[in-house]
Amino acid sequence: MPPTTSLPTPRLLDRFGRVGRDLRVSVTDRCNLRCTYCMPAEGLPWLPKPEMLTDEELLRLIAILVGLGVDTVRLTGGEPLLRRSLVDVVAGIAALDPRPRIAMTSNGVGLDRLAARLAAAGLDRVNVSLDTTDPQHFARLTRRDRLEDVIAGLAAAADAGLTPVKVNAVAMRGLNDVDAPDLLQWCLDRGYELRFIEQMPLDAQHDWDRGQMVTQDELLARLGERFTLTPVPERGSAPAERFLVDGGPATVGIIASVTAPFCAACDRVRLTADGQLRNCLFARREVDLRGPLREGATDGELGRLIIDEMAAKAAGHGIDSPDFVQPDRPMSAIGG
Repeated sequence: MPPTTSLPTPRLLDRFGRVGRDLRVSVTDRCNLRCTYCMPAEGLPWLPKPEMLTDEELLRLIAILVGLGVDTVRLTGGEPLLRRSLVDVVAGIAALDPRPRIAMTSNGVGLDRLAARLAAAGLDRVNVSLDTTDPQHFARLTRRDRLEDVIAGLAAAADAGLTPVKVNAVAMRGLNDVDAPDLLQWCLDRGYELRFIEQMPLDAQHDWDRGQMVTQDELLARLGERFTLTPVPERGSAPAERFLVDGGPATVGIIASVTAPFCAACDRVRLTADGQLRNCLFARREVDLRGPLREGATDGELGRLIIDEMAAKAAGHGIDSPDFVQPDRPMSAIGG
């Protein structure tokens, strides 16, 4: 149920005039790949089950946020497909009034088995992480031999109507940066929309090195060796800057969070699998919603906690600031 107290409109407004409408929900911190830019080979200590939000708690908080103006819910992880109740969670979100758009970001492993059920439950579209289609490069990056599973998951998503199917790729210097044009052609041939993402300082190892990051300018130069790219002017709050490929209609996007941040238009809010609210991907603090929820807080009281935290959102992530400190939680525990 939405909050019952009288709340201002727009409700998730910060002091810079941005309005929170896009909710990213981590449904688990667990993952079945070990991507080098995300976590160590041995994995991470996972959240104990009692600390995780139950389905009922998760859906209640999502309902409150929808009541506060959120119109898009993206399910993330870790790997969201590892939450056994994921189909039920999607169905619960789809039953909300007003119904938000529902998306998911996945590594694609196991998506071939669940795509049709997720679509039937109400999932609208999916982004699948795939950094390369070269089997050796994929194995080096993910430390797993699961490329064919990801490819099967993408095909199943398209067959289930989870469109547009988008592919997210992180280019790593010396690992897969040379694969960028091949990956774009592979996606074009199958009707997938490719989005490159600059590597961000969100790895569990805290080994991020700006000098090793493949920048937007480098990617454009690499892709430009094979394709003609024309900027698409309309962007809005979308994180990706898009380019028509060879005149269109197909596009490729680049999310340049580090070299060309889009914080001024950010409309995102994040909820972790253990019930912590984050007003920025790089926030150094979180607001606990799970504790008050379990202690009997009303929807209105929880809504006020959310409103106050979103009002305190910083102007930007501050990666270029000399006093920038990487968040304690890695991306796998925050949700993308």
